[in-house]
Amino acid sequence: MYRLFFDLIFKRMDPERAHHLAFGWIRALARIPVLRTFAAAVLAPRHKSLRTEALGLRMHGPFGLAAGFDKNAAAVDGMAMLGFDHVEIGTVTAQPQPGNPKKRLFRLVADRALINRMGFNNDGSAAVAERLAARKAVFRTTVGVNIGKTKIVPEAEAVADYVASTERLAAHADYLVVNVSSPNTPGLRNLQAVDHLRPLLAAVREAADRAVTARRVPLLVKIAPDLADEDVDAVADLAVELGLDGIIATNTTIAREGLGLVTPARTVEAIGAGGLSGAPLKERSLEVLRRLYARVGDRITLVGVGGITTADDAWERILAGATLVQGYSAFIYEGPFWCRRIHKGLAERLAASPYATLAEAVGADARGAREQAA
Repeated sequence: MYRLFFDLIFKRMDPERAHHLAFGWIRALARIPVLRTFAAAVLAPRHKSLRTEALGLRMHGPFGLAAGFDKNAAAVDGMAMLGFDHVEIGTVTAQPQPGNPKKRLFRLVADRALINRMGFNNDGSAAVAERLAARKAVFRTTVGVNIGKTKIVPEAEAVADYVASTERLAAHADYLVVNVSSPNTPGLRNLQAVDHLRPLLAAVREAADRAVTARRVPLLVKIAPDLADEDVDAVADLAVELGLDGIIATNTTIAREGLGLVTPARTVEAIGAGGLSGAPLKERSLEVLRRLYARVGDRITLVGVGGITTADDAWERILAGATLVQGYSAFIYEGPFWCRRIHKGLAERLAASPYATLAEAVGADARGAREQAA
């Protein structure tokens, strides 16, 4: 039914307009007590076997909403109503900003992919912190807060910019994510270099600890799929060295070649710059995840994101080393029953596996490969 609706309505509509329309419907439904309870019962049935502990937090399951959909923490309960086990809001910057000029969001329908150059459009960390502080949770869910650099802030002042957002938002975050991997803010990806990343992450960690003394706010970093393998290894080693809680792999890609795109090259070229997400990103994101797990093992939490569409995709990430998995682009194509299908499929795959819990399944492929090699 949703696919017919998508083809007849959303597919013919500007992607950003369609996003705002769907976002408004989700928010409106989540405000109506009887309807939201009914929607959650239908869309978000819980499976006890999928209960997950990660980052010192207990979650209904491992499947969450990646950053980018709810930039301003305006629909956390709405997304939980749809079945997401955690909701990562943002990316939030210290200063409010409108983002890049429109048109800035594009669909590659044949590839089940998106290209975006949104440019961190958001209300700013002060406004988002106020919204989170005022939120009266309807559905229990884990809320991650993804922070990035304000576009007009020079690279030399990036640390102070991230610290300002951290000081405002840490108290309202179940976990924090430092985003240094979006391709749509000039110079941002330069911060992934270890000599820039080390002082940035250390400063954010210190700021979070100053802002929140009653608990330790978990801190993660989100990296790009376009990093060279040796740079992936360097980030992994740095995360262990600094005692980071996790790495999210991966953000969108600036690549266009080697992704197996079926959308004509001239169409993709006409769209222009931006980060590509969705199904074509699957193989590289999985490759980066496997490399990270081989490097860090169980010492830190890995979050797999990029090209996850089906329960098989999510299960593959778990076996490769991801404790948590996230999606966004496929939600546009799969619709409101997506989480239900993912959860049902994961529960079935776990039941058919030799593992008693999801925790036992995390990294099982890598451990099996090591045992065979030995």
